[in-house]
Amino acid sequence: MNQEGASGPTAPPVLRLFTYFRSSASYRVRIALNLKGLAYEPVYRHLRYDEHLAPDHLSLNPEGLLPVLQHGDVTLTQSLAIIEYLDELFPVPRLLPTDAVARAQARALAQSIACEIHAPTNLRVTRYLKSAMGQDAESIGAWSRHWMALGFTALEARAVALSTGRRYLVGDSMTIADLCLVPQMYNARRQQLDLAPFPTLVAISGHLESLPAFAAAAPEAQADCDLPRTSD
Repeated sequence: MNQEGASGPTAPPVLRLFTYFRSSASYRVRIALNLKGLAYEPVYRHLRYDEHLAPDHLSLNPEGLLPVLQHGDVTLTQSLAIIEYLDELFPVPRLLPTDAVARAQARALAQSIACEIHAPTNLRVTRYLKSAMGQDAESIGAWSRHWMALGFTALEARAVALSTGRRYLVGDSMTIADLCLVPQMYNARRQQLDLAPFPTLVAISGHLESLPAFAAAAPEAQADCDLPRTSD
């Protein structure tokens, strides 16, 4: 019997990404999808208008966070988990090294960026600092720059030790860590962090940002980019 059915081959499941142009975590996943040449349907959730807190989004992700990836009947949250899922299903190019040591190093740097640098400075934290703690914009900016500088100092040291050519964070090939670096460098520039103490990170990010897959994932390249309408 024809396993494909009388009507022909079964269409592959659609990839649908719930995203916001300035969401760092969504930015990481957009890069991964682009690198792997995967077409996807973007579904926009504007964070400043709290669209991520609407009931229809909370039914997908009770945390009320982005990104969310739907792949057929599979729904996934958390950017690093999504990237690893994509890497297992679509392993070209590979973002998690086959070597155990390099794979652990890449994961460690990715988690350092996502958990130690990005997490204390993301929108819901800074909103809380403003609404519940009464902090003004200057204080919130100082908060963000503090955590970024602290994390970048450690990351610069690790990059000096692990990068072989100032093109990628680990060795001489792209890994999941690089997909986390570029969005965080974008955030650092927005917060006017002095990047002079981090020349290795600046060099690596500059190389990555020149690549088509990274450029196409940039916030300004997204259809929901509303920079002219917002002052944040």
